[in-house]
Amino acid sequence: MDSNDFSNISWTFFSNNAHVLVCLTQTPQPTTREMALRVGITERAVQRIVKKMVEAGVLKVEKDGRRNRYEMNLDQGLRHPLESHKTIGEFLNLMNSEN
Repeated sequence: MDSNDFSNISWTFFSNNAHVLVCLTQTPQPTTREMALRVGITERAVQRIVKKMVEAGVLKVEKDGRRNRYEMNLDQGLRHPLESHKTIGEFLNLMNSEN
């Protein structure tokens, strides 16, 4: 199998929550539909993830016309004990770096 051919793999290293966070940094003010299509989950699942992140203080959501404007708390620590020494901002910097 080619190292770049992932078509037969049914699992990923990161959760849908992480994928939604990455979408929020890679697309300016994405819609729920856009995030769902990129992550490969339903719009309702994106809504649940966003709601949980708002409740946890990770995200703030404001209405901007018919769209939502998202603001992330990049200083918040990651939740799992194995990665709690890192922040959301550090994770996103790693995910969005070119090297």
